[in-house]
Amino acid sequence: MNRKKISVLLMSMLLILLTACGNKEEVVEKSVEPTSISIGALKGPTAMGLVKLFNDSDKGVEQGNNYKYKIAASPDEIVAGLSKGEFDVAAIPANLASILYNKTEGKLLKVSNLNTLGVLYIASKEDIDTLEDLKSKTVIMSGKGSTPEFAFKEILLKKGIDPERDLKIEYRSQHEEVLAELIKDDSVVALLPQPFLTVAETKVEGLKVNFSLNDLWEDFSGEPLITGVLVVRNEFLEENKENFDLFLEEYKASVDFVNENIEEAAVLVGNYDIVPEEVAKIAIPKCNIVYVEGDELKAALTTYLEVLSQSDKASVGGELPDENFYYKR
Repeated sequence: MNRKKISVLLMSMLLILLTACGNKEEVVEKSVEPTSISIGALKGPTAMGLVKLFNDSDKGVEQGNNYKYKIAASPDEIVAGLSKGEFDVAAIPANLASILYNKTEGKLLKVSNLNTLGVLYIASKEDIDTLEDLKSKTVIMSGKGSTPEFAFKEILLKKGIDPERDLKIEYRSQHEEVLAELIKDDSVVALLPQPFLTVAETKVEGLKVNFSLNDLWEDFSGEPLITGVLVVRNEFLEENKENFDLFLEEYKASVDFVNENIEEAAVLVGNYDIVPEEVAKIAIPKCNIVYVEGDELKAALTTYLEVLSQSDKASVGGELPDENFYYKR
């Protein structure tokens, strides 16, 4: 056999080997069988970041898993679903994740990523220019026991204002209730998150956005205010790690779609009855919908929880969560 034929033969064998390796890798990539993943999300920015994933699931678009979901009106619904195993993953307030982790001694969940940064604002029809102007007033808000309450109180304390004595805070179970009172009563001072603030601006003539809690938080902490995170139940994660990682890829793609395709995303937000489409077009750029994981997640969330803990350990569940609180792919 001459040298030329030997070269051809060797090249053919190499191609066969490469093809075989390629096929082997392809099999590995497809070896993860789809599983059913149940998702809980709060009505607002956390659910808005998921609408593309929800829509693809409803339309029968091929995905790495089979998804079912619920968009809840209050954190209590999500907590109950997580505790009962009705949700495998859930988007919840950041400090609530720490509380649940500590309450269950780390057995219930891990945090996989940040999904929403600061979205909280004080709004009214009054001329309120500083936090000092809130003294002796009543502020109506939702989110007792979670980020809105603790972030607001921490900001007040940093400004030398006692949230228990210098003003009155009244809580409602849902943001829609706060919005309804703001629409009905001209004297109401409300703490509202996006996108509900944008809804209020379309319905309340003369409404003023007095100030952003996000800016005030960053002024004293040097870090952004963190509103929401995604958590995964440990029991589900232990049995379905590869499926969960696939979900994270599709979740990130959904967040990117919402931020980069506002018109199309607004249609989906309206379809899922989060806020009307026209409101969503305005609100999406203001909603601070993000996907942050890994070391960046850990650094940002640790700092945020440390600030809360310094004033009120109950706000994080008694102590800062340990290393096992954070999931890293």
